[in-house]
Amino acid sequence: MTLASPRRVSSIAFAIGGLASFFIFASLLLLTHPIGSSVSGYFYGTETTQHVEFHHSSDDIGTSDSNPSLDSSSDSPPLTRDREDPNESTDARLGEETKSGRSTNISMDEEEATQDSVETECDLYHGNWFYDPMGPSYTNNSCPLLTQMQNCQGNGRPDKGYENWRWKPSQCDLPRFDAKKFLELMKGKTLAFIGDSVARNQMESMMCLLWQVETPVNRGNRKMQRWYFRSSSVMIARMWSSWLVHQFNEPFGFAPQGVTKLKLDQPDERIIEALPKFDVVVLSSGHWFAKQSVYILNDEIVGGQLWWPDKSKQENVNNVEAFGISVETILKAIAKHPNYKGLTILRTWSPDHYEGGAWNTGGSCTGKVEPLSPGKLVKNGFTEIMHEKQATGFQRAVADDKLGNRSKKLKLMDITEAFGYRHDGHPGPYRSPDPKKITKRGPDGQPPPQDCLHWCMPGPVDTWNEMVLEIIRRDMEGGRS
Repeated sequence: MTLASPRRVSSIAFAIGGLASFFIFASLLLLTHPIGSSVSGYFYGTETTQHVEFHHSSDDIGTSDSNPSLDSSSDSPPLTRDREDPNESTDARLGEETKSGRSTNISMDEEEATQDSVETECDLYHGNWFYDPMGPSYTNNSCPLLTQMQNCQGNGRPDKGYENWRWKPSQCDLPRFDAKKFLELMKGKTLAFIGDSVARNQMESMMCLLWQVETPVNRGNRKMQRWYFRSSSVMIARMWSSWLVHQFNEPFGFAPQGVTKLKLDQPDERIIEALPKFDVVVLSSGHWFAKQSVYILNDEIVGGQLWWPDKSKQENVNNVEAFGISVETILKAIAKHPNYKGLTILRTWSPDHYEGGAWNTGGSCTGKVEPLSPGKLVKNGFTEIMHEKQATGFQRAVADDKLGNRSKKLKLMDITEAFGYRHDGHPGPYRSPDPKKITKRGPDGQPPPQDCLHWCMPGPVDTWNEMVLEIIRRDMEGGRS
């Protein structure tokens, strides 16, 4: 046996010692900077490892459980025909826009970075309208389920530019509606639109968007419209509910037979009965509160609209206040329902654009061919107060301690301000295909009969369903935006 020389032994020992030192150093490095620690930095469009700040907009009152500001005022959204650079990545734009946006940066610990915190980093409801040459996802000829009054092109409207304006939130992108993505997310589930004729307008928009990838089966009846998509077992339903609360016509107190009575503290029982069949509900209401009705709270008549015969009695609740109460009532009832665990989206007040009068007193939206420009939005006092009362009703519902975590399944889709700029999106005088219809003002300047409340299809209303898809995606994918 040959023994190694002392010099050779010392060299081996030195090598072993160096290797051990390297492993110790590497272990410490991995503990302090684990692999993937810079992922968050790259995700937010930066190339440096940094603490991620979550951005919360005080205007985004639909995604927080706290009590955000109800002030709906904001800078006028800019109007531009410039399209975004298709070569710029979405993540990069998100990183840049969240830095320069109007939201306030709030630094949070990891324990506080909840789903809702992530969700609020992009406010969907403040941004601008931009002209998209690609045009809409469907045409009036490619969708058979389209109420004729909203078929503006089929009714002879001469311009088409109103179909091309798309909504771009300030802090991120709102993707074009992806029908296949929607059916994938909603596989085996049912989405229900509940409300008045504007809710029907939105439901038909959703159906037109989905119809482009699959023809559904009609499974509806007199009580409820229902359309079934076989490939994904998705059901789209619609229920009519003018006020979302209990209504009846029988005599009550000093209110006679025939006048509609509303129990503002009781939800529409038809909605409550149907809820277990639904997984996502989109609620909307408000415009029927301009119609004659009697308001009842705690089994006592407290007010009325276009009805209050006994002037000696004090009227405590007007139609605007009644609207806010009804919103709170239906949301609490849905959130407390023992057999409904789904997502509830409250779409805010849809603004009308009657100028010079109401729908029956010469109001008009004739000749509007593109969105209003920045600074040109005329404040509508009724729209503002109805939106405020609706938002207040929503906030009171989510603040109810009895709801607990269930309040997180209530979302406010705040479209009112953005759609105040879309006076071009209504049918106006193009409400029917009658070739003899009057579409221009008469010699005395009197405008023709027209609809400045509902929305042309295709048109701005399709944006609502892009927002619905984004809200559903955030909810089902854990709030990632």
